[in-house]
Amino acid sequence: MEFLPDISKWIQVLLKFGHVFFAILWVGTSFTFNYLDNKLPKNIKEEDVEASGILQHSGYYYKLIRFHGAPQEVSKNVIIWKYTSYLTFLSGAALLIMIYYMNADILMVDKRVNDISNFLAIAISLLSIILSWSIYHFICKSKLINYKIVFPVLLLIIGIIISFGLTKIYGPRFAFLQAGIILGSIMTFNVFFVIAPNGRKNALNKNFDLNLSLKAKQRSVHNNIITLLVLFIMLGASHASFIWISKYNWLILALLAIILGLIQFYVNWKNKKESN
Repeated sequence: MEFLPDISKWIQVLLKFGHVFFAILWVGTSFTFNYLDNKLPKNIKEEDVEASGILQHSGYYYKLIRFHGAPQEVSKNVIIWKYTSYLTFLSGAALLIMIYYMNADILMVDKRVNDISNFLAIAISLLSIILSWSIYHFICKSKLINYKIVFPVLLLIIGIIISFGLTKIYGPRFAFLQAGIILGSIMTFNVFFVIAPNGRKNALNKNFDLNLSLKAKQRSVHNNIITLLVLFIMLGASHASFIWISKYNWLILALLAIILGLIQFYVNWKNKKESN
């Protein structure tokens, strides 16, 4: 029974496996549906069908339909892809607590940067997640979201300020990682507070509200665009120390956000253009 003394390590390994596994499922479905949204040919024959197409996978063919609104009959058991997001978040939160919060003096606090207590380091980590989501959510609900240039530039500036601030509080590795934690949390909060509830409301209501669907779609696109950056941060924190150890890691992060965001935006735009 040699493994019993290291039961916490087994839990961490299982949580890491689960975190990566659920993230793969979440990212896979997110990318698939965003691809289909942009790629499905427009349907002008049927009044209630916005787009339709045929998908071939594993030797089988599937007919795909995107309705203009909600179909005439919607089952109360409608499938809404949300649990992979929740499980990714919960497993990540568990790892954050077990690995970092419980070893804050070693993995979070760097006295050469800022000599703060473990409690304050953890409190700032949690508050930065809540504050970042609140700012982002407020901007999304404001008229600023209608400005295609101002909106992403404003979010980028806010992101740079937060990332720079984190480098003045934590050690370089955790400051880099915390930026990814914030973005990943925002992605899950988008699902929990907007995407899933809006989908459920339209599924249960007799009168379809297009505005609810459009808001859910906006948040889904935001998640899709920042996914590459989140993945890069999470992998980079463990496998690319030359990035986060630099005193300009916040600037590198900003450049990565621009580059990876533009790449994903271009892919979405290209797929949408080809379907028209």
